[in-house]
Amino acid sequence: MNYSTIKYFDIANGEGVRTTLFVSGCRRGCPGCFNSEAWDFSAGKPFTREVEGKILDSLSASYVDGLTLLGGEPMEPENQAGLLPFLRRVKEHYPDKSIWCFTGELYENLLDAKSRCCCKETQEIMSLIDILVDGPFEQDKHDITLRFKGSSNQRIIDLAKTRAVGKLRLWEDDPHYATHRMNCD
Repeated sequence: MNYSTIKYFDIANGEGVRTTLFVSGCRRGCPGCFNSEAWDFSAGKPFTREVEGKILDSLSASYVDGLTLLGGEPMEPENQAGLLPFLRRVKEHYPDKSIWCFTGELYENLLDAKSRCCCKETQEIMSLIDILVDGPFEQDKHDITLRFKGSSNQRIIDLAKTRAVGKLRLWEDDPHYATHRMNCD
């Protein structure tokens, strides 16, 4: 697996301060994608054990809330195979840090054994992810006022709550941020 970028101290791709890993490779080709240079599976650099170590070190800071996976497409089968051992290490070292994953795939498709992106790693990867932002980017539904998603068709799914209750639960934003209005009384 290759990665195109790693952002440390990222505040745009999930709650709080995060380390964000942009994997390489995506077959979706969504028109208007903000990261089309990462569509090529050979783009960027190899995701080595040394790179994993740097990311793990970055997560050790108390002010870092967790890890975010973006792409490219983290849920391409090749990327799942590369990510699973790393995500195990993240949860082993930092069980209280959240993992967010942005994917163009729908949650339901990731659970469907007949789906192109459902592979032997999918179920375990999904068990390690706390928040899943799902659905393809749709240019005609692009909305810059949306927090943590690019188009209104995308969902932010709280996988931890979904697992706990046995049915899909959407993530609930802090009401202070949900309206995009700041009250300074």
